[in-house]
Amino acid sequence: MEPVANDRPRPFEDGETGEACQATAPPTTIPPQFRRILVIRLSALGDFIMALPAMAAIRASHPAADITLLTSKPLAELGKRSGWFNRVEVDTRPGWRDFGAWWRLRRWLRAGRFDRVYDLQAQDRTAIYFRLFWPGRRPEWSGIAPGASHPHTDPERRHMHAFDIHAAQLAVAGIRNIPQPDLTWLNESTRRFGLPSRIALMVPGSAPHRPAKRWPTASYGELGQLLVKHRITPVILGTAEEKPLAEAIRAICPKARDLTGNTSLFEIAGLARRAAFAIGSDTGPMHLIAMVGCRTISLFSAESNPARSAPRGDVTVLHRPDLADLTFAEVADVVKAGSFLPA
Repeated sequence: MEPVANDRPRPFEDGETGEACQATAPPTTIPPQFRRILVIRLSALGDFIMALPAMAAIRASHPAADITLLTSKPLAELGKRSGWFNRVEVDTRPGWRDFGAWWRLRRWLRAGRFDRVYDLQAQDRTAIYFRLFWPGRRPEWSGIAPGASHPHTDPERRHMHAFDIHAAQLAVAGIRNIPQPDLTWLNESTRRFGLPSRIALMVPGSAPHRPAKRWPTASYGELGQLLVKHRITPVILGTAEEKPLAEAIRAICPKARDLTGNTSLFEIAGLARRAAFAIGSDTGPMHLIAMVGCRTISLFSAESNPARSAPRGDVTVLHRPDLADLTFAEVADVVKAGSFLPA
């Protein structure tokens, strides 16, 4: 385990307030069997974003519980700022033969004295985490681990959208209301970028090992020219490694702004809140952008299934087996017909 706010993981003490993350929880009384709760949601960014409504619903259902989030290091700050958790811990994802790391993880899990675990990751790895409680008392477990007290056994699970999986899984555990969460905390000033008032976001990248999820940069460049004609500045987002994509777009549309490698997740959310719309691949930032209310055009290839992983919100999905076959003219028609451009 790698702690976020402490030098090393430690067992919780009775009466602890969890001040490290300042979780927001009204002073209500809950049954003692749910005093300590663990939520597990690791990478990747898009999966974490899609779990935000479920996380908020868990906090709302256990308002006075001491709730710990176990997540991946790049996502820890999201958990901390949400206000839904008393503490956030980083999963070091021990290698299968790293027996020392597995022993430390087991010791941490057992020391937590959790009364219930919501496994929103629900994969083979976290099913092993459930087994690490043996021998001895196991917490109630919501997930797919064999032997879980609240198993989600729907045979259609593998074909369901992540939002629907979470809703069905939590319903088994007694949480049947998952409203849109308050995400006002997911924001940051973008003044330092010196952008004009009218912008649109472009997210041309994808996981490095899945380039087939990308729309050609030449098409983004043509779209950028269309936006500039309507006095909208294209803003390109992505990692530092995706800067060549931005450069290729700017070679066609020089007035596009390149912010690749220069934004935090909270600044991406801030940009999304002021953008006319966003367009991009099936990638994590697009889920974040849609989640905070930005209109999005989400581009899908045969590499992923929008029925399972499209962003939720005001989203238009364009799906082609090969995104090279999705022409600029087709996208331009969608942009014009969908009132994405000012009159």
